Amino acid sequence: MNPLLVSHYTLTSALGRGCEATYAALHARRSGLRPCDFEDAALDTWIGRVARLEDEPLPGAWRAFDCRNNRLALVGLRQDGFESAAHAARERYGAERVAVLLGTSTSGILETEHAYRRRDPGCGALPVEFIERYPYCHNTFSVAAFVRRYLGLHGPAAVISTACSSSAKVFASAARLMRAGLCDAAVVGGVDSLCLTTLYGFSALELTAAGPCRPCDVERDGLSIGEAAGFALLERVDAAGSAGAVALLGYGESGDGYHMSHPHPQGLGAIAAMREGLARAGLAAGDIDYVNLHGTGTLANDLIEDQAVSIVFGRGTPCSSTKGWTGHTLGAAGIAEAVIAALCLSRGLMPGTLNTTRLDPLLTSAIRLDNEARPIRRLLSNIFGFGGNNCSLLFGRL
Repeated sequence: MNPLLVSHYTLTSALGRGCEATYAALHARRSGLRPCDFEDAALDTWIGRVARLEDEPLPGAWRAFDCRNNRLALVGLRQDGFESAAHAARERYGAERVAVLLGTSTSGILETEHAYRRRDPGCGALPVEFIERYPYCHNTFSVAAFVRRYLGLHGPAAVISTACSSSAKVFASAARLMRAGLCDAAVVGGVDSLCLTTLYGFSALELTAAGPCRPCDVERDGLSIGEAAGFALLERVDAAGSAGAVALLGYGESGDGYHMSHPHPQGLGAIAAMREGLARAGLAAGDIDYVNLHGTGTLANDLIEDQAVSIVFGRGTPCSSTKGWTGHTLGAAGIAEAVIAALCLSRGLMPGTLNTTRLDPLLTSAIRLDNEARPIRRLLSNIFGFGGNNCSLLFGRL
């Protein structure tokens, strides 16, 4: 495929609001994880929570969309000049020629949880105001509807919800739309916010860690759930002004469908996604300087991904997981790690694997624990979701 320019990007997560806060935390090896203090969740785990969202309702004109997920989306849009960049793209291409493609898994489900607690004690009916606001809050498309309206865009719009790979697959969808001539630019990204369904759900699956997650550690005991909002603006490459800029070089997608939650034991879907991404970018495994692992900190995920990475890249390509900083932001993991990838490329930082002290001896890939300052030309970012929804993104400098 022809590379696509990642002309602007931003990330808000437990590390802070915007790219500077994110990079500062990465560089200082400062995690954003904290003991679970979300609402009344009585769980012995740690989370990656964005501070102050409870005190930042959407302003009056957008009140119908007010929920934690859309609050987080608005905070994200207002960082790093992204809102202005999107407006400039609207003027440059026309509002109908800029797509909005976002990923989420939670959407506004927290609003539904609150509504169920306020059901009519006699008949069990949900509050009328919740039903009226359902399309604007809980409905999965609500975050794209909000972002699209807020930015004044009228191009193609969609929300992808394929569990953890949601906001990685939006890059692939945007590339296809642009190749088909249906848009000239795309706002891609994802927003996933904390809610009780995911906290208690992953706890019930016995997948949450008791402390900060420790990807690839011999004593790893699960993941730490986080929340994030991230956005990127994709445009066609202008050869005259793009030298050195970050670009999407390729993508690979697969759906192995082995199990509802467990990855394929031989990592066949992961291998297929990585190899397809390399082929689409016209690159060989040896052309990749760094692999950002999905690396959730669960026993099965880390072991199986490690096997897949070793098969595709051998045992020499440096790799690490950044979830010890942000937690697993679920439907926003793809964009969170895409923005981290862009920061690694633009600033020459190869992050280690935070919180991990002793690598599992069963792992064979070249997993790094410590940060390293070094130029990175090309990297691959893995995001693998429940149900075998896999996506690998390749980014590089032009």
